[in-house]
Amino acid sequence: MREEILKELKRLENQHEIKILLAVESGSRAWGFSSTDSDWDVRYIYVHKLDWYLKIDQLKDNQEEILENDIDLAGWELKKALKLFRKSNPPLLEWLRSPIVYKDEYFFSELLREMSKEYFNSQSCMHHYLHMAEGNFKAYLQKDLVRLKKYFYVLRPILACDWILNNNTVPPMEFQLLVDSELKEIEIKVIIEQLLALKISGEELDIEPKIQVLNDFLKAKIVFYSNYLKLNKNVRTPDTERLDMVFKQTLRVAWEKKEV
Repeated sequence: MREEILKELKRLENQHEIKILLAVESGSRAWGFSSTDSDWDVRYIYVHKLDWYLKIDQLKDNQEEILENDIDLAGWELKKALKLFRKSNPPLLEWLRSPIVYKDEYFFSELLREMSKEYFNSQSCMHHYLHMAEGNFKAYLQKDLVRLKKYFYVLRPILACDWILNNNTVPPMEFQLLVDSELKEIEIKVIIEQLLALKISGEELDIEPKIQVLNDFLKAKIVFYSNYLKLNKNVRTPDTERLDMVFKQTLRVAWEKKEV
């Protein structure tokens, strides 16, 4: 599948006259609990030629395409990505740390990973993960019968909040690293390990009675972080000038051997 993905990335570059700076796997495959039928969620950052930017109208700054071979492609244009980086955008910070990398060019990801230490905003990221956990908890885990795999879509953002609280750094993408580092409750850990083993083995985590002890754990965490964020504010002014320099340098280096 890797060769197919690389072929599609090259097609995108030729079709849209772009250079892909970074392309990684996101979603369950990068998190470490994919099933046999999981899609390939490919996320990428790209840059256009100089002429594309020298227009008075704002042009589309993202791309999305779902292919028949279960490859889900989605990309952000470089300026969009840098604006989101300035806001400490969690999905982008995760892409920079994905364990599955398809394409990594022009020093870009290495530079942003280093700069993320400066631009990382713990409260902003925690808000993102808490919102994700709350939304999924309310949408999928409130009834007596629930789809068991949905627990992972609440557990992961909650454990990401734990990581941020305890480490004040960007959480890892891999779910198992979060479990090993942040989960101290033995009973909860045993339940999660059982669900994880079933999902990875290809078992269908179908609709079953909700696991009350797990629901209680997640609800308590959601309440805790909701209260925590009300009491903790982190107001900062990120350095835009430095990101302007990154944009100019990346644009120049990506197209330096070709006419821009």
